[in-house]
Amino acid sequence: MIGKITGRIEYRAADHLLIDVRGVGYLVYCSDRTMAALPGVGEVTALFTDLVVREDLMQLFGFQTLVEKEWHRLLTSVQGVGAKASLAILGTLGPDGVSRAIALGDWNAVKAAKGIGPKIAQRVVLDLKDKAPSVMAMSGTLAEAQGEVEAEVLEPLAPVARAAPAQASAQSEALSALGNLGYSPGDAASAVAQAAGETEGATTPDLIRAALKLLAPKG
Repeated sequence: MIGKITGRIEYRAADHLLIDVRGVGYLVYCSDRTMAALPGVGEVTALFTDLVVREDLMQLFGFQTLVEKEWHRLLTSVQGVGAKASLAILGTLGPDGVSRAIALGDWNAVKAAKGIGPKIAQRVVLDLKDKAPSVMAMSGTLAEAQGEVEAEVLEPLAPVARAAPAQASAQSEALSALGNLGYSPGDAASAVAQAAGETEGATTPDLIRAALKLLAPKG
């Protein structure tokens, strides 16, 4: 299994690029969002990868972060969602957007991805609602691992990519705290996602307070 590659970009196409790793060229397919964030031809980059092997086909898919890769693996576990559909969803929403859409049950956000119809979008939200917290809870650990990849890349990533680990860590800690208070993973994830969407750059205590207000009995 090829889990990560680091090398120089030989050429770029609309949805894939060729990365030279010590004389061996790897054809890697990426989402629109990832392609836009990668450096130009001749520059060095590093990507986490997922290898799909079929009887008549082998394809390598690349991701800037481990969180994005884990969402890809989760999305492709949904019936009717292949690798390209997953990349379309991630390219439109990004990992944080996918997490928020699933936690809030917002299948219309998922449907905004190219080639994703309402039935598939609803299935994604329903099938992954209880699985989403596990990926969100892994964000802190995955962000630390991502730092190892960033150190290998000659050109720095965009500022927005560097801000994501702190936000993901705060959401992960808030989820853990709510879980310790007895809230179900689904309810906790929904409240944290909504709180994060309403307060940009919120700290862990901010998210916990906001989520508790959302979870408090009405009336």
